[in-house]
Amino acid sequence: MSNSPRIAVVDDDEAVRESLSDLLQVLDLPCRSFDRAEAFLTAYASGAFTCLITDLRMPGIGGVELLRRMKALGGPMPVIVITSSTDHSTHRDVMENGAMACLTKPIRGEELIHHLRALGYDCDKGRGGGR
Repeated sequence: MSNSPRIAVVDDDEAVRESLSDLLQVLDLPCRSFDRAEAFLTAYASGAFTCLITDLRMPGIGGVELLRRMKALGGPMPVIVITSSTDHSTHRDVMENGAMACLTKPIRGEELIHHLRALGYDCDKGRGGGR
C-alpha cells in the first residue's frame, strides 16, 4: 500500500467498514480502516490522513469524543460522521463539534461522494471518468 495520505475509515461494524473501504477503492481513493477509534488514534500522524469517516456510536471512544480529540490535536483534517441515529439534536451536536457532515445509515454512495468531491477528491477516476 502506498505511503501517500489516505482517508481513514473508523467503524466497529465490519460490514460497514468493508463497504466504505470498497467504495473508496472503487473510486481509486487510498484508505485505511480501523475497527475502533483507539486504533486510529494510535496510527494517527499529522499528514498521514486527509479525511476521517467515523461512526458515531462505538465501544470505547465514540465519534463525538474522537472529533474533540482531533480538534485538540490541531489538525485541520475534515471529518464525516456516520450514524444510525435520525435524531436532529444528535446531528446538531456532531456538527457543532466540528464535523463537515453527518450522514445517516444506510449511507448512499452518491451522498458520500458529494461530500468527498466538496473536499476536492476526484471521485470519477475509478468509475471510468477521471481528469
